[in-house]
Amino acid sequence: MYTTIAPTRRFYPAKPAGIIVLMVLASCHSAPAKQYGFLTMLGQDTISVETITRQGNTLKSDEVDRFPRVRTRHTVVELNDDGSIRHLEMEIHTPSEPSGQRDRTVVADVTHDNVHLSKTDSTGTVNRDFPTEGSMVVAHVPQMYSLYELYFAAALKQTAALKQSTASKPAAGSPVQLRQFYIDREFDRFPLGHATVTPLGAGKVEITHDWLSGTGEAMMDSAYDMLSYSGDRTTYKVQVKRLAAIPDVKAIATGFETKETAGGSVKSLSVRDTVRAQIGNAVITIDYGRPLLRGRPLLGELIPYDRVWRTGANAATQFTTSSPIKLGTLQVPAGIYTLFTAPHTEGVDLIVNKEHGEWGTEYNGSRDLGRIRMTSEAAATPVEEFTISVVPGDPRHGKLVIEWGTFRWSAPIEVQ
Repeated sequence: MYTTIAPTRRFYPAKPAGIIVLMVLASCHSAPAKQYGFLTMLGQDTISVETITRQGNTLKSDEVDRFPRVRTRHTVVELNDDGSIRHLEMEIHTPSEPSGQRDRTVVADVTHDNVHLSKTDSTGTVNRDFPTEGSMVVAHVPQMYSLYELYFAAALKQTAALKQSTASKPAAGSPVQLRQFYIDREFDRFPLGHATVTPLGAGKVEITHDWLSGTGEAMMDSAYDMLSYSGDRTTYKVQVKRLAAIPDVKAIATGFETKETAGGSVKSLSVRDTVRAQIGNAVITIDYGRPLLRGRPLLGELIPYDRVWRTGANAATQFTTSSPIKLGTLQVPAGIYTLFTAPHTEGVDLIVNKEHGEWGTEYNGSRDLGRIRMTSEAAATPVEEFTISVVPGDPRHGKLVIEWGTFRWSAPIEVQ
């Protein structure tokens, strides 16, 4: 999938001594270019691939991501010495868009007080200005990790500058506040967001921001290069590693586009599904997100023990019953609820919460209707796609079943 570009030997005629001296002097003032890449994986699946050339304060990137829509990007970023963005130009190709809107260009110019953004496609150009309030500014694309590297580098440079210029040295764990502008969102509706980068020492940094549910973690070296990134503590469970060999982004993008076209439409990384079943006079409906296993270990890793899990993906799992039922030992009146679970090393609790319509990470324990212990067993064969089902038994009884990977959890249902 990846190719290494080997240097090519070329021979040139000799140059006069004066020209050679000028060339040597010029080379003393320009850092050599660095070439590297980033590979982003969600389990066994590739989510984004990027190749980067960095020289001084200029970064050039070619990237493809599928999150879930396939997009290819060519980006040039000019940085200030403190690591913040001064100028950005990104050409974006989205093959699944209508023919007249597949290509667009986003340009950002950043000053101390203002971010000026323009987006140009076949329909015209949109211009917007946002005040920075003097904050350091970076750019955000969900799965473009050269931009995440810039977040971290800017924060670490600011921390290093504070250590040199003040008697009060910032300790490890002191957060650095940044502002971020958005490339893929309609930026005329979303002004600058907030990001917090926290250096923890020994090269480890954490990040939280407005469009990230949870906390991302990265390892940096002393040259402000990002060596790896983990989304284990976020809802984007990606793993990112630095590539020394330059990936063939064009070939990978072609493969992504072919797969997207063959599928007939753009699909969410975790599709939404609805289960409907009737037991006696009770009609039960469950609306939930269905993440894929993708070769990932689940209990104790992707799904931590002793913590409330959204029990699916994206928006919270919604449970509706048209008549009163007994779920395990819990009396559930007719109505709309949210289901959560809390796995433990020994057993799992099913949580029925009286709120509904929220995002899956917005759990409010004070609104719990109650908890029950589910029956746990091993699935006969591994289940690739997270599945919730209602299995009718007799006219008054049935079973709620949750299964994924090798686990299978169930609870009895009795119509009252």
